[in-house]
Amino acid sequence: MQKNIDIHDRLLRFAIRIVKLCKILARNPDNRVIADQLVAAGTSVGANMQEADAAASKKDFVNKVNISKKEIQETNYWLKVIEGAELINHDNNKRELVLLLKESEELKRIIGAILFRAKENS
Repeated sequence: MQKNIDIHDRLLRFAIRIVKLCKILARNPDNRVIADQLVAAGTSVGANMQEADAAASKKDFVNKVNISKKEIQETNYWLKVIEGAELINHDNNKRELVLLLKESEELKRIIGAILFRAKENS
């Protein structure tokens, strides 16, 4: 299992930014559901990549990275819901949302590449 410290640091920073974004959403039942889903998915990406590094086998590694890929895809979805429903109004926060969307797309490609290489080397 190849370790990549950069991806772990990047995923940790991403998770923290997701949590902070959810804190600024207006407090209402609809937003709470979206925020809960986004926090769960957005923080799970990095947690599963950490577990992948501690994998007991190649199969376990591939499984954990695959879960991370699914979680980043879900995170991207919830960010798009927030954007599309215009749940963020302040310009600085809108900028952060756009940056998080961009980062989630990049992380999706990186994790996809890690998964592809891991499966290729199986």
